Amino acid sequence: MKRKPLLFFAILMLNFAHTNAQTIADTAYTIKLKEVDITADRKWTDDNTRYRYNQMRFYVTTILPYLDAATKMFTEINTKLADPNLSRKERKQYIDSREEEMRTKFEDKVAALNITQGILLTKLISRQTGVNVYQMALEMKNPFKAIKWQTWARLNGLNLNQKYNPADEPDLEHIMEGLGYPLPSFYNYDPHNSTVSR
Repeated sequence: MKRKPLLFFAILMLNFAHTNAQTIADTAYTIKLKEVDITADRKWTDDNTRYRYNQMRFYVTTILPYLDAATKMFTEINTKLADPNLSRKERKQYIDSREEEMRTKFEDKVAALNITQGILLTKLISRQTGVNVYQMALEMKNPFKAIKWQTWARLNGLNLNQKYNPADEPDLEHIMEGLGYPLPSFYNYDPHNSTVSR
């Protein structure tokens, strides 16, 4: 007689466990973990590749102050020019005053950069702003200056009218990420897919 309640209780517990197992099986739990960067020593194919990468990294660290100043100025100018009450004359005066300010601070230092550093600077300005340097010159200066700078750039192996494509610059992207400059959010780029869209 005592076995029947015990047997009934066991069957009830098995049925409860079975019902809970079905409920648990139907529920999917997700946990968002913090993003972690995994790094390892880079394997170089040869000494020349390693040297070129380290040289590029050195050049990038050299031009970072100019990149930061240019990006900040671009953002400030865009904010100011967004004012609909700004006349054409005021717009030109503002741009000229900001250009003069940059020239006073950085002209000697930027003039001392070599061609490779200059090319990297223009690429990184395009990377950080999302606008190529030729387009900036057209909008903020005039077509003659834009053409003049584009002609100089073409003679030195650079196209100022080319948009920055992170898929074409894997080493530069690796260096910038390592220096704390993630790719801006306006790029839709998957490094594993090697595709980019804007």
